[in-house]
Amino acid sequence: MGRLFYTIKQAILQVFRNRAMSLASIFAITAMMIILSIFLIVVINVNSAAQGIQDDYDSIEIFMDDAADQAAADAIIDDIKNFDGVEDAYYKSKDEAMVQFKERWGDNAYLLDSLKENPLPNSVVVKIADLKKADSVAEQCGTYEGIEDVKYYKDTVDKLLKATKFIQTTAMVLMIFLIVVSIVVVSNTIKLTVFNRASEISIMKYVGATNWFIRGPFLAEGIIIGIISAAISVGLSALLYLKVTDILGDQMFSLLNMQMVPVEFLLQNFALIFLALGVSIGACGSIISMRRFLDA
Repeated sequence: MGRLFYTIKQAILQVFRNRAMSLASIFAITAMMIILSIFLIVVINVNSAAQGIQDDYDSIEIFMDDAADQAAADAIIDDIKNFDGVEDAYYKSKDEAMVQFKERWGDNAYLLDSLKENPLPNSVVVKIADLKKADSVAEQCGTYEGIEDVKYYKDTVDKLLKATKFIQTTAMVLMIFLIVVSIVVVSNTIKLTVFNRASEISIMKYVGATNWFIRGPFLAEGIIIGIISAAISVGLSALLYLKVTDILGDQMFSLLNMQMVPVEFLLQNFALIFLALGVSIGACGSIISMRRFLDA
């Protein structure tokens, strides 16, 4: 236990002794994590939107004209059930649609109470058993009289999946590049500490100090720098995301009919990801520096 306290104490002292380089390392890692968080936020929200649409992907919704009654809808349902590739079809009234709409709005559902009348149409929901035949089913559904529109998400899903894959690939490449840069910066910080303590290290080796006794404070220094950077990054990323949701939250729902991922979810996951990333970068930077400049 005494050795652990000694290691941590020496690491903290080294951080303060090399304040300029330590701050440079913290700034580099923090900047890398914030840039990474921006890409992760985009990826997570795009994935959420794509998943929400994919949940509806196995269904086609036929919006009925206001003049069409349920009898007309029942006739369409009986016909559609005989289509090849259709699992089921059922009628959804405008009142049921409003209930589902309010559920998707979540905490903002109260805004819909100010509507004088329900603007949503009655519809027929067609569940698809074979997605390969969904295109032909959607085309056939649009041929009935009394139909206002047919909602089918295939093109949107394909575009979202392509965009998600592109963003994920870009984020991965950028993350690798920034991690390498951060490791180099941390390594240089530890290298400076090694040079400053060269005489002390030589004496410690001369009197029989073990390899890990010498390496410990340097390794802990890199980890401390990584932890500080992770804490700052999580806080700044949360503030940035809260600001974005305040500005774009309602517009995202209006344009894409989706809620942005809650900040609590991102905060919990970012804390774990950034802590692991910060510790790993700090430790790797220290190990690289010690392997090159400590003959121990």
